[in-house]
Amino acid sequence: MSTNGKTESFPAAMPQSSMVRKTSAQNVPRRRRKSSTLGADPRGDTGAGAIATNLSPHESDGSPTSSVERKANEKQPRERKRKKALKLLRRWRRMSRRHTWLNPLILIIVVLSAYFISPGEQNLLHPFLYLSYADPALEERTNTLPAHIGDVTQYGKGPQDLKFVGFYIIVFTFTREFLMQRFIKPQGIYFGIGRSKMARFLEQYYTAMYFVIFGPFGLFVMSRTPVWYFNTTGMYEGYPHRAHEAWFKAYYLLQAAYWSQQAIVLMLQLEKPRGDFKELVLHHIVTLALIGLSYRFHFTYMGVAVYVTHDISDFFLATSKTLNYLDLWLTSPFFAVFVFVWAYLRHYVNLVILKSLLPPATYTIPFTSLTIQTGEFAIVGPYTLDFATQQYKCWISQPMVFLLLAALQCINIFWFFLILRILWRILVTSKLSDVRSDDEGGEKEEEEGEEDVVTKSSAIEEKKKAAGLGSGNGHAKTPMLAVNGRPISPVAE
Repeated sequence: MSTNGKTESFPAAMPQSSMVRKTSAQNVPRRRRKSSTLGADPRGDTGAGAIATNLSPHESDGSPTSSVERKANEKQPRERKRKKALKLLRRWRRMSRRHTWLNPLILIIVVLSAYFISPGEQNLLHPFLYLSYADPALEERTNTLPAHIGDVTQYGKGPQDLKFVGFYIIVFTFTREFLMQRFIKPQGIYFGIGRSKMARFLEQYYTAMYFVIFGPFGLFVMSRTPVWYFNTTGMYEGYPHRAHEAWFKAYYLLQAAYWSQQAIVLMLQLEKPRGDFKELVLHHIVTLALIGLSYRFHFTYMGVAVYVTHDISDFFLATSKTLNYLDLWLTSPFFAVFVFVWAYLRHYVNLVILKSLLPPATYTIPFTSLTIQTGEFAIVGPYTLDFATQQYKCWISQPMVFLLLAALQCINIFWFFLILRILWRILVTSKLSDVRSDDEGGEKEEEEGEEDVVTKSSAIEEKKKAAGLGSGNGHAKTPMLAVNGRPISPVAE
């Protein structure tokens, strides 16, 4: 207020538009600066309250707030356990595929451990490990055993024998896989067996190992019967043969276990299929039918003779293949011995057994005084059907046995034709290919592989040439200047 009493008026208020700040250089409106969080609480997880403070009083002990959350929390441990179990299962599958002998070994250990906790015939696992039906009734025992055997314990037959066969199928599975992976395969690698032939090499090596044991074992068992040496009359004397000594029964059932295990391998296609796969399947079907029927209807003396003919010839067959894969000088001489053994056992001896199944007759060989007697099946021993005494050697079983053995002989003739063809190649070209089935795929696959490599390399060379690349080291060629199709130096002289 002034001294003269007049009031001083306030300056007029500035319009709102004039309050907008202007830059010193230009009259461009400037944005207001956003507020800063400096000095305030930092944003993020710390903006949320503590778990304990956010819980209601009745939930402060950690229980879910609702039934939905409670179920979700319960599922989390289950999911973790389920994922862990699946992970362990996948790991076990990988290990089982890599070590195929592991699972059979575990089963064998479990069975043996469970049995030896309380060993004896009272144990339910006893029939799986040992022969059953010792000391059968006198009317069931075989009374035609050779005198040099003496008084031995005989064993009858029954359903418990299936347990014995089943357990030893597992044993043969373990033995096969373990020997092939841990014993035979390192030898194949040492001798330089190629990848395409390795699987076949393992199979034939193992087969030779099996038959080198069971071939002599079969001869030993046959020497303790009236059938020695392929005596067809002894096959029918004292029929029915309802009981056998321990060596005989063990040999027969172990052979049944081996061929059953081989049939499983064939069905699962664990072995590499070869050219005669259909014939091999038929051979296994006929073999298993002969084993089962001969054991059930007491034609086991005939069965042991057929076993021996196949075991010994199969040993020479598998050994010939193994030597061929190793490319040894012994291959051709051993193959010649094999052809003779095969012709004698699988054809001559089998034909002699088939002759005994024909109707009774006497034939004279032309231009000689030699005669052939047939029909021992019907002539020697009783020839009638009697279920009470289990007498099955009659007019019904005769054609059935003959047809099964004839089917087996037809397969053997087919394979013998392949063997003779290979022998002809040896004599003409001095080159031995795989025995019994030269289409098994070993050498053929390698040749096809080489052709594929050549074809692919030729295609690569063509692409390189089209792209202007060198065929030798794959680097680009030096660019050339051409006039009228003639290369000239790009450097002026």
